[in-house]
Amino acid sequence: MRIGELAKAAGVSSRALRYYEEQRLIIPDRSPSGQRHYSQESIDRVRWIQALYAAGLSSTTIADLFPGTATGLTAASVVDRLTDVRRRIDAQVSDLLATRDRLDALIDTAIAPHEGCRPPATPTR
Repeated sequence: MRIGELAKAAGVSSRALRYYEEQRLIIPDRSPSGQRHYSQESIDRVRWIQALYAAGLSSTTIADLFPGTATGLTAASVVDRLTDVRRRIDAQVSDLLATRDRLDALIDTAIAPHEGCRPPATPTR
């Protein structure tokens, strides 16, 4: 199938497909005149790429996850890599929650100041 057909079938733009090709996430066959031709399996691959992007993975990480493309990782190593990414995200979520809790405490203090812990006075002109 041609690039426009794949774009429509997978629900992405032709521009996205060209970017995926640039990043070596998909590799189309080429006609003698240079036109891109994709297999039926490309639809599932593009959808998988979209899901990985939506999960916050970079194109470099995605390229590493596809067996036979960049590093030839096995299915088990793909799971290990995704699990590592999840751990990193969990740590970021924990950090954000702690930051939000500190901000909530500051808001509470601003609303009802405690003895010895008052927000600075607003300067007057």
